[in-house]
Amino acid sequence: MSYEPVIGLEVHAQLLTKSKLFCACSAHFGAGDNENTCPVCTGMPGALPVLNREVVNMAILAGLAMNCEIRENNVFSRKNYFYPDSPKGYQISQFDEPICVNGRVTFLFENKDQSVGITRIHMEEDAGKSTHHGEFSLVNLNRSSVPLIEIVSEPDIRSATEAGEYLRNLRSILLYLGVCDGNMEEGSLRCDANVSVRKKGETKFGTRVELKNINSFRFVEKAIEYEIGRQVDLIESGQKVVQETRLYDPDKNRTVSMRSKEEAHDYRYFPDPDLLPLTVDREWVGRVSKNLPELPLAKMKRFASEYKIPEYDAQILTQSRPMAEFYEEVAVKSGNPKAASNWMMGDLLRVLNEEKKEITESPISRTQLADLIKAIDSGQISGRIAKKIFEDLTEGPEAATLSKMSVGEVIKTKGLAQVSDTGAIEAVIAKIMAANAEQVSRPAGPADPF
Repeated sequence: MSYEPVIGLEVHAQLLTKSKLFCACSAHFGAGDNENTCPVCTGMPGALPVLNREVVNMAILAGLAMNCEIRENNVFSRKNYFYPDSPKGYQISQFDEPICVNGRVTFLFENKDQSVGITRIHMEEDAGKSTHHGEFSLVNLNRSSVPLIEIVSEPDIRSATEAGEYLRNLRSILLYLGVCDGNMEEGSLRCDANVSVRKKGETKFGTRVELKNINSFRFVEKAIEYEIGRQVDLIESGQKVVQETRLYDPDKNRTVSMRSKEEAHDYRYFPDPDLLPLTVDREWVGRVSKNLPELPLAKMKRFASEYKIPEYDAQILTQSRPMAEFYEEVAVKSGNPKAASNWMMGDLLRVLNEEKKEITESPISRTQLADLIKAIDSGQISGRIAKKIFEDLTEGPEAATLSKMSVGEVIKTKGLAQVSDTGAIEAVIAKIMAANAEQVSRPAGPADPF
């Protein structure tokens, strides 16, 4: 407890462009081995890169969302290293003149706003992928030159839990922007964590260790937690923490040494001679800024304030942009935002979780859910009948047929409408009594004893 961790995250986000960063090959995931390749992305001699403008647009949008300065002068550099899945022997990246600098991401952590500084966001190309099969290895270059942005945080994070929450919120922002699908299993969002420890009260940083390519939120937290403990144990036993790159083994829940940590000079950066410096003027930034949506934290606070729903509900309902849009439309159309929140937080999320579906695959439409709430509020149906209609629309054997009908049509077809007109009820009673005149005229007998 006398130590505090100092943590910074480097997040690689694959951008949702149709083509790669420097060529026209498809950037789509899942094609056959080496299907999406050409002389440029396989590093053939004489092939020249051409910058994809949409990559720049997405990088600017991400920078604006994270409150960064968008730099006017940008340079692409060659980062020299050799791996079998890097066919050129270098990676085209940005070094000392990245596109975005000096930003900040604010998110809710332990019920209060927490901010983490963003050092830089830069554009770069991905490498290919090696797969190992016993005594031989294969290289798939489909991913080579797929566009990435790398988001480098300041060392502002002080716990594994905070690191996980920062990463979740960063992913949510990227999803809201539509620049990354956030799929960690497919590698379109990858995280490296820089971890050091120091005595509480000290200002000097400890020796930093990099944890490489962690592919889930839970593993990020577990890897950082383990590494904090490992470093404290080393210091307490009189040993030194070595600056290195380590890999996390989730099966054994430990980190293992991969290689000594490289410094910038090890990569021998220099400006790429095949790519001209890139100028991003204010007009360009202005055009991109028009596509900036309301972001998760702002939307969450607005929902809680405007629609008077619990902050916890607002957090859940704004985790993704489609979820937030679904809720807001139901809230407005129904005229009952609290009921809309209750139905979505309870019944709808239960069905989606059970069926492993996203909100975009909801078996009940926004209009149907809004109309169901209105039917309850107007007294047309009871809450119990509404639950039955919801089940019929989402899970019952008739769901496929009923899903094409409006809620009003479902109520009419199934004869579920409540009768609230006392005159109509009295007329039905009178009719029944008239049909059973003998029983009505019979004197009442003594009450049955208990």
